[in-house]
Amino acid sequence: MAAKRMRRWLPPGVETALHYRRTWLLPDLRAGLVVTALLIPAGMGYAEVAGLPPETGLYATIVPLLAYALFGPSRILVLGPDSALAPIIAAAILPLALGDDTRAVALAGLLAIMVGVILLFGGILRLGFVTDLLSKPIRVGYLNAVALLVLISQVPKLLGFSIDSGSLFGDVVAIGAGIAAGEAQLLALVFGVASLVVIVGLTWARSPVPGVLVAVVAATALTAILGLADRLPVVGALPQGLPAPALGGLEWSDVAALALPAAGIALVAFTDTAVLSRTFAARRGETVSGSGEMAAIGAANIGAGLLGGFPISASSSRTPVAEQAGARTQLTGVVGAVLITAFMLLVPGLTAFLPSATLAAVVIAAAARLIDVHGFIRLVRMDRVDAFLSLAAFVGVLVFGVLAGIAVAIGLSLLAFVNQAWRPYRAELGLVKGLRGYHDLSRYPEGERIPGIVIVRFDAPLFFANGGIFEDFVRSRVKAAGPGIRTVILAAEPITDIDTTAIDELVELDDWLDSHGIRLVLAEMKDPVVDVLRDYGLLQRFTPDRFAPTVGAAVDDITGRLRSDLDGTKWEDDRGE
Repeated sequence: MAAKRMRRWLPPGVETALHYRRTWLLPDLRAGLVVTALLIPAGMGYAEVAGLPPETGLYATIVPLLAYALFGPSRILVLGPDSALAPIIAAAILPLALGDDTRAVALAGLLAIMVGVILLFGGILRLGFVTDLLSKPIRVGYLNAVALLVLISQVPKLLGFSIDSGSLFGDVVAIGAGIAAGEAQLLALVFGVASLVVIVGLTWARSPVPGVLVAVVAATALTAILGLADRLPVVGALPQGLPAPALGGLEWSDVAALALPAAGIALVAFTDTAVLSRTFAARRGETVSGSGEMAAIGAANIGAGLLGGFPISASSSRTPVAEQAGARTQLTGVVGAVLITAFMLLVPGLTAFLPSATLAAVVIAAAARLIDVHGFIRLVRMDRVDAFLSLAAFVGVLVFGVLAGIAVAIGLSLLAFVNQAWRPYRAELGLVKGLRGYHDLSRYPEGERIPGIVIVRFDAPLFFANGGIFEDFVRSRVKAAGPGIRTVILAAEPITDIDTTAIDELVELDDWLDSHGIRLVLAEMKDPVVDVLRDYGLLQRFTPDRFAPTVGAAVDDITGRLRSDLDGTKWEDDRGE
């Protein structure tokens, strides 16, 4: 018993190691080798998108892979630099770095630590629900905008020149100016386009050899063999060595300046990671803890920040590759980290022959996968409000920047929610001949009111903003029904809560109905809402005979007879009217 309790506190990686099967070893080694071919160019590429030296992308890959292998609940997730985070990182640190690469690296490390601390405490406090703020419409619009920003930022490198800008409009203008000034290099364009064709072509052909690996190796080999390093912009040799602390020169004011970006990156990183983790776990018949996932991503980010890296999340491009290559456990990530370390220690000079245009092609191919035009079209067809929110997130990110754009979209989502609750769907119900139950008369024109009864439904909790609308709606239905109404039945099942302001509105409505000789009956009201009425002392007013288990039971009780319309006869009350 004590042994079982102790094992509950073991990190998931240790638990996996204790139950590791020999048959998993070869698939894990093979998958680690394949994934490494993507991790190196992708890490370097996203580092450049974030405005950081290429080697920091590898540091931000090695450490998180090892940390997640120990603490991560998913057996297959691959962590590292991500195209969705890179633009946010650049927007956060570059204005503070003022062109100093050393300071930029330190700020990126601090940002990763802050992101990690937020996620670690969030996991401990079980705050995974905050990811609900990033609804599907916001994610679709946000990712489409981020993809567009990344694609445009890589165009200059694809053309063989560089620009210095911090906005979409500025980038477009600078690209146009560079082309007009003749800065574009045909040789760089040929390498970039050819690399892109190889990557996309082999992906479409479902090649067992990753297109990224073929493009990077071929471009590097051609540059070295043909001696093109002096005529072609290249990445340059990486510094030899292991990840190391690079946090010098920071001040407390930097913490304050990075607080908001850290919170935004933490939200985005965990949302993407949680969705990806759940998706792959479901495919494998496994389950993952959302809180455990949050804490593990936090630990991985802290490790990256302490040792020269920057904020990371799960990779939606490298994780599927690991799965397709046969990965079984977290050992795949460990193998990837070991191989990248060996690369940096033994052959860091190889990147001196890697064309920058090829690296741009790697980033462009990855960013293009984020574009979801079909998802936006589905939103337009399904819900125009959601489509508007997605478009707002898209435009907001492009115009105001990534973090501000997300904040705008979240604000609009909350407004849309409040508006929906403020003016919810409401209906008068009636009897439809031959159809069981009581149905919305606006949708069934052939339906009819039951003589002497008005049945209403209000599809939202009652609170301060909609209590008056509820009261006005009921009064309007009573007036529209004309004289002779003796009972109003409230189909109360959709009403999941009621606050003090709405309580007053309900009492006022009951008084108004009573003054007109009309009795209010509450049907299908949930027990927690009845408890609220009890807490407010209203059960002396709303006595048990004014509650009904169903609308049908209330109608039967009022009319004194069961429905007879289901055999095709018309409803008649006790007086035969």
